[in-house]
Amino acid sequence: MISPLALRKWVLLTHRWMGVGGCVLFAMWFVSGIVMMYSDYPRVQAADRLRRALPLDAAAVRKGPAEAFAALGETSQPDLVRLTMLDGRPVYRFHYGRLQSLVYADTGLPAPRLEEAAGRRIAAQWTGLPERLATFEGFQMKEDQWTLNQAVRPLRPFLKYSWPDGQEVYVSQVTGEVMQHTTRATRLAAWLGAIPHWLYFTVIRKQTEVWRVVVIALSALGSVMALLGLAGGWWLYSPSRRYRDRAGAISLPYAGAKRWHTGLGLLFGLFTFTWILSGMFSMNPLHWAPAAGPHPEVSFRLRGDGWDLRAFALEPPDRALRRAGERIAVKELEFCWADGKPAYLAIELPGKSVFFPPGGVMQPESPVDTLVGRLGPGVRRVRLDAYDHYYIDRHGRKPLPVEKLDLPDGSTHYLDPKTGKVVQSYVTLSRWNRWLYHGLHSFDLPLLYRRRPLWDVVVLGLMLGGTLLSFTGVWIAGQRLRRKGWEFGRSWRLRGLARSAKALPAKRERGAAKACAGTHAGS
Repeated sequence: MISPLALRKWVLLTHRWMGVGGCVLFAMWFVSGIVMMYSDYPRVQAADRLRRALPLDAAAVRKGPAEAFAALGETSQPDLVRLTMLDGRPVYRFHYGRLQSLVYADTGLPAPRLEEAAGRRIAAQWTGLPERLATFEGFQMKEDQWTLNQAVRPLRPFLKYSWPDGQEVYVSQVTGEVMQHTTRATRLAAWLGAIPHWLYFTVIRKQTEVWRVVVIALSALGSVMALLGLAGGWWLYSPSRRYRDRAGAISLPYAGAKRWHTGLGLLFGLFTFTWILSGMFSMNPLHWAPAAGPHPEVSFRLRGDGWDLRAFALEPPDRALRRAGERIAVKELEFCWADGKPAYLAIELPGKSVFFPPGGVMQPESPVDTLVGRLGPGVRRVRLDAYDHYYIDRHGRKPLPVEKLDLPDGSTHYLDPKTGKVVQSYVTLSRWNRWLYHGLHSFDLPLLYRRRPLWDVVVLGLMLGGTLLSFTGVWIAGQRLRRKGWEFGRSWRLRGLARSAKALPAKRERGAAKACAGTHAGS
């Protein structure tokens, strides 16, 4: 049986050498985590496209959605149908998962791959800068540092354009939509924050499974290292103050950087352990928890069984646009199927839309009562005008108000009443993952995420503590490696001297023999 003294020695020794390898990684994670509190990896969201899009031209819409869909020759039903503008022309977008098929609404012909000139116009409109200042960087067939997101991979190649002020725009040649936009500031912030924090380096990230395994493995090893350090620190801590140095009685047996490291570990070691461990849960190890996105089965039940684009002929899209245009500047017209019936969703901006059936009365919201009725009996429904413990967004991007629906099977779904769509879903395991990841890593806790700058003060204080703990570890590791290197070099030199000393008599004998042989030869 291992004695307590031997166990403590093993714990401290293991932590020490794991720290030599992991302290730099920890320091990088904490520093980049502080940057990520205020700056994320650059992404283009659907809301960004809406804000920069041009209003739909109702006069140019001459073909209906059923006729446009027939031009594709597809037999399977699309997941989503939208009408937007593309380079000054209205176009139907038929979504199949991440892929899209495009048909012009003015001619009814399938849209070809985007040409460089059209991509330049789209990119210039996005930036608000003249086309003549844009530099075409070529067709991006492979991932680069800013197009590593797996969701955009099927939409390559990208047409990349840059401007003298540092803006870079990636336009999908497949969909004609801007898929990425960066500036010098967002790229710098990403290199200081998200890229080192997520290990989002191109050579690793483009191989998704390899990247995922690397992050999980490093997080798991880091958690073990932090836990061993915390245990060792409490073993060394002596409330009775039996250690002494020149400054007087102290409770720790070390001096200098080691004392600082041990003291900071006692203060911030538990936070460091939970923070690194929760970072591992962001990768959903072993795929143990389902995603918290919209539940497809519930979305299907809300939509209904039917899906026939010919039903929109009662009020063609051009007339629907003119009618909706009296209320909002419509930038996107979505063809919905709610409660088994067709409906238009005309959108100008996030949260600014109208919902109406063809030829029917316009409403600011979808028929929520009817939609909820399709989910069956026993549904508990609560309207939320503020974020709750699970439906949260520190940046305020998720829509409000929402309908919180608790189903008899224990799942919870959040329905956006404006669009009639489920925007987030939770089951038991995804609830656990919410607390283990967002709760412990981002500190999206009920007492903090609604109160800023309290959240900033608490999280920044903990992150700075973890940073100091890591940098003292870096200092100690550097000193240890330098000392071990000096000892290794000294032992190597001593071995060399010893070998030389052993070889000296033999050299002398060989020299004497040669001299004797020379004497005999001369005589």
